[in-house]
Amino acid sequence: MSHIPASATPPAGQETLHLADDDVGLARAAELLRAGRLVAFPTETVYGLGGNGRDGAAVAGIYAAKGRPSFNPLILHVPSLDAAQEIGVIEGAALDLAQAFWPGPLTLVVRLRASAGVASLVTAGLDTVALRVPDLALARALLEQVGAPVAAPSANPSGRVSPTRAAHVLDGLSGRIAAVLDGGPTQVGVESTIIGASDGQARLLRPGGLPEEAIVAALGRPLAGPLPVPGDRPVAPGQLSSHYAPAAPVRLGVTMPAPGERLLGFGPVAGAALNLSEAGDLAQAAANLFDHMRRLDAEGTAPIAVSPIPNHGLGRAINDRLRRAAAPRD
Repeated sequence: MSHIPASATPPAGQETLHLADDDVGLARAAELLRAGRLVAFPTETVYGLGGNGRDGAAVAGIYAAKGRPSFNPLILHVPSLDAAQEIGVIEGAALDLAQAFWPGPLTLVVRLRASAGVASLVTAGLDTVALRVPDLALARALLEQVGAPVAAPSANPSGRVSPTRAAHVLDGLSGRIAAVLDGGPTQVGVESTIIGASDGQARLLRPGGLPEEAIVAALGRPLAGPLPVPGDRPVAPGQLSSHYAPAAPVRLGVTMPAPGERLLGFGPVAGAALNLSEAGDLAQAAANLFDHMRRLDAEGTAPIAVSPIPNHGLGRAINDRLRRAAAPRD
């Protein structure tokens, strides 16, 4: 893990402002980000922990606040395709996908422009950069006011369950960041789909809020095979083997919970402590996933058993997050 300078560590016990999603809150959030402070803000997927992507100290502060390994790259959020093209080389399949799905829950990993001027910690030393235009008017308005790309991983301690409400952010990061801009609960509920397109091919690096089927349909051809992740070193955000994890152990694909397990259900199952979607709706399940995991986590450390989730559409993203939540932990 690369060294994060002590100066980047957030001051202990700093007050974290809870900002409303009005003009005053938006202006204050943008002011703090321009000043190099950390601000959590909503997107359509989850809440992100934002720092000015051109300010090395601010980006280092993101890693320090989250306890995130600095070999794990960050997504830069920008308000438009034009802004993204100033930072990365967006052409071919990447341009086709950007035009089809931005704004939206799609992150593109493309070659970094030499003139981009972003902090080196954003890319974790890689020659590629992850870019996204979020599909939430509040988020884009904030990015416009900041006037710089904003690095923003999920606003939670590293490896823990991602936040879909401002209260989730405060649960994990209160006192370690300057503010959270409260835009209410997020709509999609799982992070963006990440497509690698730096080598002329479109590759799925992380399933997410945009189903793979929609991407394939837009391209008119299948995605290329994934590249290997050498030594568990990520080439894009969200690729660590253990991630999105509650404190309780998690067991997947369960049709009959063991004694003492709490069932996180899907579909018309009996005896669930919580149900992602009694109707078996994958979009509803994705929106509920992290909130329900957090609720179970808050109730204790008894094991969590999870009903089988269909592995198509948004089910791929849900299963990806669940596999990482269930993975062995260091």
